[in-house]
Amino acid sequence: MSAARIVVVGTGYVGLTTGACLAGLGHRVTCVDVDQAKVARLSAGRVDILEPGLSELVSRGLTSGRLNFVVGARDAVRDAEAVFLCVPTPMGAGGSADLRAVEAVTNEIGDVIPAGCALITKSTVPVGTSKRIQAMLGRTDVPVVSNPEFLREGTAVEDFLGPDRIVVGSDDVAAARWVGDLYADLAAPVVVADAASAELVKYAANCFLAMKLSYVNSIAELCERLGADIDLVTEGMGYDRRIGRSFLKPGPGWGGSCLPKDTSALVRVAESVNYDFTLLTSAIEENIAQRDRIVAKIAGAVGGTLAGSRIGVLGLAFKAGTNDLRDSPALAVASVLGALGADLTAYDPAVGGQIAGMTVVDDPYQVAKAADAVVVLTEWDEFKRLDWTYMAEQMDGDSVVDTRNLLEPQRILDAGLSWQGVGRPRAALRRKVAVS
Repeated sequence: MSAARIVVVGTGYVGLTTGACLAGLGHRVTCVDVDQAKVARLSAGRVDILEPGLSELVSRGLTSGRLNFVVGARDAVRDAEAVFLCVPTPMGAGGSADLRAVEAVTNEIGDVIPAGCALITKSTVPVGTSKRIQAMLGRTDVPVVSNPEFLREGTAVEDFLGPDRIVVGSDDVAAARWVGDLYADLAAPVVVADAASAELVKYAANCFLAMKLSYVNSIAELCERLGADIDLVTEGMGYDRRIGRSFLKPGPGWGGSCLPKDTSALVRVAESVNYDFTLLTSAIEENIAQRDRIVAKIAGAVGGTLAGSRIGVLGLAFKAGTNDLRDSPALAVASVLGALGADLTAYDPAVGGQIAGMTVVDDPYQVAKAADAVVVLTEWDEFKRLDWTYMAEQMDGDSVVDTRNLLEPQRILDAGLSWQGVGRPRAALRRKVAVS
């Protein structure tokens, strides 16, 4: 396929990755945003998002002339062959997806988008949005195509350029296939579907992953009550090819920019057609319960009362490899600890600045100073390499609560500390030794 003239509306996580990667595939891409300062930074090659490979892709696109950034979509789309909508669709009132940004862009460009140009929803949108956009356009010469993204923060560039599949859906099959051809150089399977099916794929996939995470957290709780080891249980499960190894790590709950809003949105979609999606609502409830269990575990580690205790927090981002705090389970747990009276000192290698309810420091060893307990809430590899003997010397207490099962327990024990994970046996995991 020859290079296409593409406009990407929105330069957030999805939009910037999409624009930079499409330019890397040889297309001519204009990325649009309403934030003039952000457009200026991106035009100078400055990328605020922490994402491996993204800054380099943006720089190469700018240097090659295949990528540029502008303010305002209306003028940008006038000669486009494809327009990707990559604007936010956050959780709105009642848990449904908030489509105001999608609707605003559609209204802005509806009368100037060229005939034959594909208008493509990359943002996660509820089933029926393609029909809604088509009706808003009031035009039959502009095909609307659903092309959901499947990008994981921390590996977004890798996921875009090496996808498991590409999903395109439209009631105009020819338009859907043309959009699929934009990715021809990736040699990935292309699923061509109707618009409703394509829109549902993203929700179905994300909600399945959320349920899988809630399930493994429930199994971890059973392990603690039954004396089993979640690491061995999930190892045995993971060899089953029907299950696989991914998303079988217990933790403080799931979060981030996608799973919370997508699970809530799909529940609302189900309600709109009179279906009680109890399996999914139970997964959401289990996620909340898991955070409560983690808070109780930390309280137990400091003697049962959090009020007045000093807690060192390692990790605030919702997962390692990103600086994203949106719906971070780490931040949610920390916020509850603070609300219950704990004095929090936190460190995250990608998160700085001020956060209400805690002191954020730029040195991980500072979180241990006079701490009654240190809690690992995000799975940064950096925490494995800390000098835990030195950490023990700084602490007043001796408890390490590892909500990600990240650390090697014996290293913690050898430092004179106790270690407690999630779904791991506690027997023989406490050994006090003198620390000079």
